[in-house]
Amino acid sequence: MDLELRHLKIVRAVAEAGSVTKAATHLGLAQPALTAQLKRIERVLGGTLFDRDHTGARPTPLGELVLSRARVLLPAARELQEEAVRFANAGGEVPRYRVGATNGPILGGLVDRLATAWPSTPVTTRTSWSARELTTMIMSGVIDFALIGACGESQPPVDGPAVWLTVGSDPVFVMLNEDHPLAGRREVELGELAGEQWAVTPGDGCFGDCFAAACARAGFTPQTIYETDVATCVHLAKVGRAAVLCQATFQPSAGLAMVPISEAPLRWRHLLGWHPDAPIARVAPMVAGYAKAAHADAVRRSERYAAWLAGHPHFGTSP
Repeated sequence: MDLELRHLKIVRAVAEAGSVTKAATHLGLAQPALTAQLKRIERVLGGTLFDRDHTGARPTPLGELVLSRARVLLPAARELQEEAVRFANAGGEVPRYRVGATNGPILGGLVDRLATAWPSTPVTTRTSWSARELTTMIMSGVIDFALIGACGESQPPVDGPAVWLTVGSDPVFVMLNEDHPLAGRREVELGELAGEQWAVTPGDGCFGDCFAAACARAGFTPQTIYETDVATCVHLAKVGRAAVLCQATFQPSAGLAMVPISEAPLRWRHLLGWHPDAPIARVAPMVAGYAKAAHADAVRRSERYAAWLAGHPHFGTSP
């Protein structure tokens, strides 16, 4: 017997009900029939899935492993079925846009453009700090497109045949309290910030290593580095507790100043990815165009970056 989705549904039902008897009632089966089916499933999987006694059924360690996979596979299978029905009923047209993104300036503008161009087509979003997680979502069909960042020339996560297109390339600036002695400078040398504590948003790429290497070239080792969410980074900069590494498109609030770092030792590439064999791939050029337009808008909104960009034309939105 091969393991099937219906078997995972049985395992899940027993776990949720807390007993084989209650699960049988829920599934509309006789209790002896469900017990026999569960024993066959256990033989296929190589061990006991539940400890069963007069108080009910509790998952064994093997059962917990199977349940953790079932909680992913069953919703994904249901979503696939629903999407296939919508796709067929739409005559082969793309039924929706599902976009995942890490922290960046593009997602909002892209969603707005997609919703404007196709007001009757749903647009859904997911966010993650992990570019690798979003890549896995592309390959498993959970999302259609992913907007991620890559430090310098580093490659996106390799996980199957995902296609990646560079939307834009930005320098990393530093955000300081407006009363900081360097806040009014046109540019600041990285070495001038040697005495600062630092704050940065998390990620699973090489940015931390690249920052440490840039500091070493500037002759110092960075002090405390706070890895935290955007709001906390902004707060730490505003109270003068840390210098914040930020994308040049970031819009600082009152009390803050964003300053370019001389020679742009740190760079951030915005990438759009998708699965080349997915039906949605045929609209990828259009989506890429909208993503680039969203990035260009973010650049224009940042007066400091737009002014800096005039002397550094190799940065900015990709052609």
